[in-house]
Amino acid sequence: MIGLIGKKLGHTRVYDDKGVVTPVTVVLAGPNRVLQCKTMESDGYKSVQLGFDDQKQQRLSKAVAGHIKKFGGVAVKTIREFRNFTKEVKPGEVIGPAIFKVGDWVDAIGVTKGRGFEGVVKRHHFAGGDSTHGAKGFHRRNGAIGQRLFPGTVMRGMKMPGHMGDVRRTVQNLQVVQVREADNVLLISGSIPGSEGDYVIIREAKKRPQGFVKKVQISGKAKKAADAKAAAKK
Repeated sequence: MIGLIGKKLGHTRVYDDKGVVTPVTVVLAGPNRVLQCKTMESDGYKSVQLGFDDQKQQRLSKAVAGHIKKFGGVAVKTIREFRNFTKEVKPGEVIGPAIFKVGDWVDAIGVTKGRGFEGVVKRHHFAGGDSTHGAKGFHRRNGAIGQRLFPGTVMRGMKMPGHMGDVRRTVQNLQVVQVREADNVLLISGSIPGSEGDYVIIREAKKRPQGFVKKVQISGKAKKAADAKAAAKK
C-alpha cells in the first residue's frame, strides 16, 4: 500500500488523443518527506510516516519538533502515517507523484466542506410539506418523528436537522489521468472531498491495487460473435 499527502488545488478538464474530455481534480502531491520508518521488530507493525508542506520551526509544538529532530527531518505542517508501505524508503528521502503512474486506481481521503446547521430538506433530501391546499408553516419540516403510547420514544438514527459536513470521507476507485512530476502534481479523475487548499490523502486503491485490470463481462451471444470473428480472421 503506497500513498502520499497532498493539497487539493482545484478542478479542470483534460482531453485525450481522441478528443474525449475527462473532468479531473488537481492535487499537489509532493514533495513528501519520509520522517520515520516503523518496523515489526521495533514497533510491532510496519509503516512509514510522511510529512508535507514546509513549516517555520518556531510554529511547531515541542513534541512535534522533537520527533522530527530525532529522525533528522525538516519542519512540516502535516504528518500522516501509512501502514504496510510497499515502497522501500529511508528517513530523509523525498518522494512525489512519480510513485503513481497513469492509469493507476487510487482512493482519495479528505474532510468535506462544512455546511453548518441544516434542515432535513438540504441535509437528508426530504420532500417537505405541501405548498398549497391550506398547508401553513410545514413546507420544509420533517413531519412526525415518534410513536404512540408504545414505545413512546424517538427511534435511534432518525433523520433530523443538525450539523452537516466537516466529516472525513473516502472516495474510492478514482483513476490517475496525468502525472506531472516536474510540478509535483497529480490529475485524478472525478471529485475529491474538501475545499480548495485542504489537505488530502491519495493512496493506492484497496479494491483495485496496482496492476489491477478491469474485466468487462459480455453476454454469451456477444462472446460467440467475437469468437466467430476471431476464427474467421485465422
